[in-house]
Amino acid sequence: MEFPKRNKIFVTCAVTAVLTTGAFFSIDNGQKFLTKQTASLTSNVTDTQQANDTNISKTPAIVKAIYMTGWSAGNGSYYDYLSSLFDSTEINAVVIDIKDSSGYVFYNANVSEVKKYKLYNYSIKDIDSIIKFFHDKNIYVIGRISVFEDPMLAKNRKDLAVYNAEKTMDISNPVLWEDNKGLSWMDPSSKEVWDYNIALAKDATSHGFDEINFDYIRFPSDGDFSTLGFPLWDRKNTMATTIKTFFAYLREQLSGEIISVDLFGLTTVNRDDLGIGQVLEDALKYFNYVCPMVYPSHYADGFRSFENPADHPYEVAKYSIGMSYYRRKIFLLQQIVKAKQLENSPEPNFEIDNNLVGRIRPWLQDFNLGANYTAEMVKSEINATEESSRDDYVGFMLWNPRNYYTKEAVKK
Repeated sequence: MEFPKRNKIFVTCAVTAVLTTGAFFSIDNGQKFLTKQTASLTSNVTDTQQANDTNISKTPAIVKAIYMTGWSAGNGSYYDYLSSLFDSTEINAVVIDIKDSSGYVFYNANVSEVKKYKLYNYSIKDIDSIIKFFHDKNIYVIGRISVFEDPMLAKNRKDLAVYNAEKTMDISNPVLWEDNKGLSWMDPSSKEVWDYNIALAKDATSHGFDEINFDYIRFPSDGDFSTLGFPLWDRKNTMATTIKTFFAYLREQLSGEIISVDLFGLTTVNRDDLGIGQVLEDALKYFNYVCPMVYPSHYADGFRSFENPADHPYEVAKYSIGMSYYRRKIFLLQQIVKAKQLENSPEPNFEIDNNLVGRIRPWLQDFNLGANYTAEMVKSEINATEESSRDDYVGFMLWNPRNYYTKEAVKK
């Protein structure tokens, strides 16, 4: 996937909306950031209000999270390491797999598909005790659900799965399409698939998960696209429209819950949907937190003129998060202008209410790929996130597939 070599993103309609409200801009390293907010807004906002009717008082003001697999969560010896980590660092949150991209569910969720297709893998025997362990230590618990990359559901519901159009001779018995990792995908337009993942989310919150994080909400990537076949998606709606519709459905069905979504890091700088249906502004409208994966090792050589972006964690994170901050502010102003127009208010001045749209809380790299990541490099990503987010800073999440983290980067 190629990266656009653009230093600035210009959004004509957004800038027009900003100028009509009297907001001003300053320039920082080639990026535009909003610096002035005006008087007061008292009206209700219509189409973004559903993302803000949640009670987020239990969420730390600054989330500093680590990721752990369901296997780690079910491993008793891992908790000695976690206790040491919590005692010696600023980590105050964990992200635990509920369902990963294998399609297996890590605890015995009371969901019909889990029972019917035997999707529980017996990794976590007692989810309630695990949640209690974290809550007793004042640790915020986020449950992660991989949505459309789901080989186990695909195996059991081929009628809802992406199929290989070249190899499928009988559509009633399709050959599953596989990506470069050999994993199968569900059709992103399937409402049955939507409802299954929402049922998992509801079951998880009933056990005390504080937030649900959704990953792999997108169309397939990393495979032979020429052979993609979809049992339900008819291509009349674009990929982006399909994904946005699911975003809205998630918010509607999980009203009152705290939800977040993982996006490709490139969504912060690209204006298209990356060919997978992900658009940053579409996510901002429906989630409490939007989590771009700004791992420097995942950016193509030449991004921002860096021969190897992984060697430049501060610069990559600073630019990517800075652009997401800028676009969030633009989107926020658009929504406020729209609300004022709907209520036909003669009052032109109002302040920006940050609760109207989702906050940016990125995934950061704490693993060796492209470069050996030292404590200073991980810390530089965190610093870049805080500096770029400014008043919008709500934290970060560290990813390491081995689930062991660089304590020196987050020490107390």
